[in-house]
Amino acid sequence: MLENIFLPLFEATVHPASHPELHLFLEHVDGFDSVDDESKPENHVFNLESPLPEAWVEEDNPPYAYYLYYTFANMATLNHLRRQRGFHTFVLRPHCGEAGPIHHLVSAFMLAENISHGLLLRKAPVLQYLYYLAQIGIAMSPLSNNSLFLSYHRNPLPEYLSRGLMVSLSTDDPLQFHFTKEPLMEEYSIATQVWKLSSCDMCELARNSVLMSGFSHKVKSHWLGPNYTKEGPEGNDIRRTNVPDIRVGYRHETLCQELALITQAVQSEMLETIPEEPGLTMSPGPQ
Repeated sequence: MLENIFLPLFEATVHPASHPELHLFLEHVDGFDSVDDESKPENHVFNLESPLPEAWVEEDNPPYAYYLYYTFANMATLNHLRRQRGFHTFVLRPHCGEAGPIHHLVSAFMLAENISHGLLLRKAPVLQYLYYLAQIGIAMSPLSNNSLFLSYHRNPLPEYLSRGLMVSLSTDDPLQFHFTKEPLMEEYSIATQVWKLSSCDMCELARNSVLMSGFSHKVKSHWLGPNYTKEGPEGNDIRRTNVPDIRVGYRHETLCQELALITQAVQSEMLETIPEEPGLTMSPGPQ
């Protein structure tokens, strides 16, 4: 399967003149997705003793981490070759955390640029915190989730957004789950009505969507402003994003504070000296 996917891509990269249509197509491809029913049980644990892909003879499907690792490994090699030749490179954007075990989110945290869905982060606070610190993009599709796995009112997108995770709204199988000719507008309008999102919230979701996307620097500069790569309010052009500087500044300051806290804890070896206490809970903040 890996040969069927990647061998033509390597050939088109090495000999683009021999594969002009595929070469042109790859210049418009941003990344690779990995889609399957994550709730299916996995009977194999991916570790150092796992067989190589060419030696896989088991009847069961390889586990999620196995697929993700070898997809990433081949993609990284392909990217290195394409970068040397001045061609477009790819990122990994898998479906992850929609259902199934939590460790899928661990694999994606180490390998993926962005993920789709991420519903199970609501059950894994530590992983949710790591995704926040790394600002890994999460494209969420509440209408699809509502039909398949999680009712709309239980969807964690509002909580993710309020906590500062890099989330955006996205469509998923629009021909199946949407009823209008503008499925993305349908996602935004329903989310706004159900969760009572403000105009600032909607514009922040849209800004996140552009930042997470694979569009070129030129296109992103047109939508977000020429300084969009800078951190904090300096990188926000309110005339284009409609996101107030105070919101962007708050996101930047809180993230910097959390990163500084982690850095300070590591440097002072606090992680080794804090004793474990059973039933430890955080005290409520000031009223």
